[in-house]
Amino acid sequence: MAHNGVLFLDELPEFKRTVLEVLRQPIEDRKVSISRAKFTVDYPASFMLVASMNPCPCGYYNHPEKDCVCSPGVVQKYLSKISGPLLDRIDLHVEVTPVSFSELSTTAIGESSEVIRNRVIKAREIQSERYKDKESVYANAQISSKTIKEICEIDSVGKDLLKNAMDKLGLSARAYDRILKVARTIADLEASENIKSEHLAEAIQYRSLDREGWAG
Repeated sequence: MAHNGVLFLDELPEFKRTVLEVLRQPIEDRKVSISRAKFTVDYPASFMLVASMNPCPCGYYNHPEKDCVCSPGVVQKYLSKISGPLLDRIDLHVEVTPVSFSELSTTAIGESSEVIRNRVIKAREIQSERYKDKESVYANAQISSKTIKEICEIDSVGKDLLKNAMDKLGLSARAYDRILKVARTIADLEASENIKSEHLAEAIQYRSLDREGWAG
């Protein structure tokens, strides 16, 4: 089953918490279940969730040049509108800092979209081949915890790295699974048969909202 589309939620903490919590089940199960007294109906809901938010109400927390004017405790209160169980279900947490004028005006040329697109297509092909015998699974994001143990094997160095991250960040079992799946995808993007420690390290970096002290 392919993605039906992208659900983009801007200013994530401004949504009612009850609304956000309802998303947990469809993100996990890729379906929406509606229960009534005598029956339950399931609707397919295989979507990609993309969300954005400011780091605090004023928008300047962690800004490299401007000072945050939010009073003590406000930043944590603002971020706590997003529950841990919901964050657990979001694979990538990426903190985006303002781009300086010198970076905007640079003449350096980065990778083209075409090159990146080709790399993504090849990674998708790797995953399609990997899951060709698994019904309704075509990407790493969709595999079960049982399959993760088969597909996302890591060596002793990787296990120590992940264990230290789990202890330091207080990660849940769900976050652990998602780190492994993201690391497997990063390895696929490099056409690497094995998940290396650098792939794991990059995947762990994408859990920025799990970091202790992120909001002071």
